[in-house]
Amino acid sequence: MLKKYDGLFIYVGALKDEALDQVVEKATAEITRLGGEVEEIENLGRRTFARQLKKRDNGVYIKVRFKLAPDQITPLLARYRLSEDVFRVQILVRDERFDAAKAADQERRAAYRAAQEEAAEADEDDDSDAGDSLEDDADGDDD
Repeated sequence: MLKKYDGLFIYVGALKDEALDQVVEKATAEITRLGGEVEEIENLGRRTFARQLKKRDNGVYIKVRFKLAPDQITPLLARYRLSEDVFRVQILVRDERFDAAKAADQERRAAYRAAQEEAAEADEDDDSDAGDSLEDDADGDDD
């Protein structure tokens, strides 16, 4: 059975964009080689470390969401330790309850925004109707 994971990869900051793409492709290929499935790759950008680590002061952060058998995590981490371009790796088990709660929260926020927009449109319609009746009274006709 495959479990869902979030992996945060920190690559050496000296890598150029083309080289970074190749290194990320190698990392994701390693996941698929071990029988996993890569769901999403997100580049979080280049960030400066709070202090120098191993004579480095910045790195490129990549977040990878994937599915993999739990017994394959240790060999995966061992393979990443051999790579010189991978500075650090952190892999966490994704909590399904958190994902469900986050999705429900996004739905609630979208519904709230839609209700706010409807209320604003209704107020605009009421204001334009009130303006029309004032223009009718301004004609001076006393019917």
